[in-house]
Amino acid sequence: MDLARESFIAASGPGGQNVNKVATAVQVRLDVFALRLQPQVFARLKAAAGSRMTAAGEIVLTARRFRTQEANRADARERLEALIRGAFEAPAPRAKSRLNRVGKEARIKAKKTRGAVKANRGKVEW
Repeated sequence: MDLARESFIAASGPGGQNVNKVATAVQVRLDVFALRLQPQVFARLKAAAGSRMTAAGEIVLTARRFRTQEANRADARERLEALIRGAFEAPAPRAKSRLNRVGKEARIKAKKTRGAVKANRGKVEW
């Protein structure tokens, strides 16, 4: 079962006359629903893919960085693999920061000082 489909399209950029004759850019389409991912992994993949994911649940990647089909095909596959691998890595839970009494006092003092600077701005009365 082949989940990803590759098609070759005309590329822009370097290549001279070759660009006009040969379809060197690669467009890879992957059906995400066929992967049967867990909901949290799917959500991370959807967020990482952004606008590259269609409403039909396909991730569309276009690789046109290189001058040959083989290099662009390898580039597209690497990028797709990196995108999927990144979705499987759960983000580290955020540790709540703790501020001690001295830190709180220093923050309040800095706020008061900044407020005093702003309060002194404006029209000057002679």
